[in-house]
Amino acid sequence: MVKVPTAIVAAGGIVGGYGVARWTKKRALGGVALAAAGAVAAKGWQEKAGGKAAAALSGAYVAAFAGSHPLAKKVGAWPAVFAVAGGVALASWVAVDRRG
Repeated sequence: MVKVPTAIVAAGGIVGGYGVARWTKKRALGGVALAAAGAVAAKGWQEKAGGKAAAALSGAYVAAFAGSHPLAKKVGAWPAVFAVAGGVALASWVAVDRRG
């Protein structure tokens, strides 16, 4: 079984959630994708680094999603989504994935 790094799952959830919402024109469906990936990432964070790291990274995931909205007004939707996804991926890699 291939283990996908949590950084990829989290970043993919943000990018994928936005993509699903945009292409289907159903924001709720994008939210489902975002939440599902967030849950998978959180489970990985919990298993690999414990509850405190999982809580902090889950908070960062939600904050990134929320922060992408005002950022999008300044730089555009896709650049904002990629920027916050990159930030979450970096945080996840530093806190969890680089440990091996």
